[in-house]
This record gives sequence, C-alpha cells and structure tokens, in this order.
Amino acid sequence: MNQRQHSLLLMLMLMVFSTNALSERIKDIASIEGIRPNQLVGYGLVVGLDKSGDSSTSSPTSKQSLSNMLRRYGIQLSEADYKQLKAKNIATVAVQAELPAFAKPGMAIDVTVASIGDAKSLRGGALLMTPLKGADGEVYAIAQGNLVVGGLAATGKDGSNITINNPSAGRISNGALVERSVPTPFSDSDSLVFNLNRSDFTTATRMAESINKLLGTNTARAIDATSVRVNSPSDLGQKVSFASVVENLNVDMDEAPARVIVNSRTGTVVISNKVRVSPAAVSHGNLVVTIDENINVSQPNALSNGQTAATPNSNVSAKEEKNRMFAFKGGVSLDDLVNAVNQVGAAPSDLVAILEALKTAGALHAELIII
Repeated sequence: MNQRQHSLLLMLMLMVFSTNALSERIKDIASIEGIRPNQLVGYGLVVGLDKSGDSSTSSPTSKQSLSNMLRRYGIQLSEADYKQLKAKNIATVAVQAELPAFAKPGMAIDVTVASIGDAKSLRGGALLMTPLKGADGEVYAIAQGNLVVGGLAATGKDGSNITINNPSAGRISNGALVERSVPTPFSDSDSLVFNLNRSDFTTATRMAESINKLLGTNTARAIDATSVRVNSPSDLGQKVSFASVVENLNVDMDEAPARVIVNSRTGTVVISNKVRVSPAAVSHGNLVVTIDENINVSQPNALSNGQTAATPNSNVSAKEEKNRMFAFKGGVSLDDLVNAVNQVGAAPSDLVAILEALKTAGALHAELIII
C-alpha cells in the first residue's frame, strides 16, 4: 500500500469517527459473513479428586476410560484386577470450547469442563490431555490443565450436606492449544457481505447508503433484509484496512416493530415506542370475594348421652371496586397508554388483561407476545 492509499484510509477513518455518536456502528449491529466461531467438544478424564469422583457402580465409564488410558501406556489389567479397580478419585467429563475465527495453531483458548457421571465435585481436579473435535470429527485443539471450580459441596458424618453453586462443572483459562485453523472465505472473494443481527429492510438500506456516501456510489448494495454486499479490494492487506473502515461506519438504526412483550411469570410488561391504540373505551375493576370461616362448638346437656360436635359457620361476601371507564383516543402514544393505565391503578397482571382485550377488539396495533 503506497503513501497515498495510507493517507486516504486515514482520512476515511477520521470521517468515520467524527460522525453522529447517537448512531450504531456497523460492527455492533452486523457481522461479516463466514467469520464466526466454531464449537468444539471432547471427552476426557479429571483426576486428583478427593474421593468425590464417579462411583464404580453408577458410572462404569470411568473404570473403562481409566483402563483404556492405562492400556495406552503399556499397563494391561487382568479381568480380576479390572473388577477390583476403584475410581473415586476420577471423573468422566465433557469438555467444551469455542474456536474463534482466524485462530491459529499455538493460540490458547478457554475450556469448560462438566461431569457426565455421578461425581460429587470436580474441585481440586486436573484434566488429562483431551482432544477437542469439531462438527466434522477433526481434532482442532488439545485441552489439559487444572480446573477452577466455583461451586462447593460438603457432607457431614450424620448425612447433612451443603452445596454452593455447582461443584460438578469448572473452567480452565487458556486450557486448550489450537492445533488446526479453520479456513475462512475472507480472502477468497473481492467483496464482503455484512449480515445484520436483526433483519430489517430499512436498516439494511441505510447501511448501504452510509457506505456509498463515504466510499462512492455502487460500493455497497443491500441484498435483502439481512445482508449488504460491499465491494472490497482484492489485495489482502488493503482488504483488512477496508473492513476496519466499513465496520466503524455509523448507521441510524430503524425503530423496532410495534410489540408488547409480557412475562407471565414475573409480571413484567415491555411496550415498544411504536405501539398505537385505536379509539376504544376500557373499564377496569376488581371483584373481591371474602370468605370468613368460624367454628362453633355444640356442647350437649349433662346426662343427655350426647356428644360434643363442631359446626362450621361460613360468611361469604363479594365487593366490586367502583372504577370509572376511560377512553383511548385514536393514535395514542406510549406515554398516553401508560398514563391512562396508571390512572386506574392497574397492576401488571391487570395490564395484561387490558392489552389482551384491546388486541381481541382490534384496537391494539402491535404484536402481543406472552412468554
């Protein structure tokens, strides 16, 4: 890259960073197609546990795994020795990791270790060398190291026990070394495709317009509601600088669709800004039913050969609160809706009923989502 190209890229980046701070950067709302992490998984052994590992009867895989490991080192167990083999200090575990994009051999990545047997705790254990495979069955990393376990379990002689967090799962920071890199399509074409995290035709169009405004007409083109294709330099070094400039561009995000999201478990209600209500009248009131139970004791007279008996006496009453009806005008905003509901003192559960009634009547112009 010559001096002129360096100066041009510097000017472009200065223009990018001086744009409106209220806008969202492309790198925060989109990702480059094909550049993503990959999931890795493996099966291994954790050793060095203080008799908190797998039991031989409930987890026979731990004995089998230990026998297989010893066999690889030239130690052959007889059938009698195998039956007497104890594995209280060993736990069979599943090892998980995420291989970042552009990870190169020799780089270290974090791993998560979780028991797959009946081990009580992995605290104090060490993971033996474990190959981590991808979805294609190839080994991409090797994991090994001492576990850091955030949970704690303790048991007394009388059987009482206490457990804090989860002692059967742990983590090894930089516990795996990458052995193989995953090829990416970044250098295979003369264009970059940016995929929005949330599909939206308006945002995709604005993204293409922002790129074209800075880098020239026909540099970017919206493919659909998710993807924007951007023409890029063919030289790999220039392509990296070009991607840095594009992902730091600011784009004015379009507002989210009109939605009302209700969490029925916690009573939380979230209403987006674009929610509108047609002219409608709503009456809200509570019916309170009170049941008062009293027990009367019936005592027989002396020498009457009667028995003492308890007779229930129930008083049932109903009271309905006298709340006035209120009306929504056409096209009311979010503030008007909230203020109207607050005036009648509606609780979150009551608000859900009001919104459902408005939706049924066709007066609520928004998607109602109940989770």
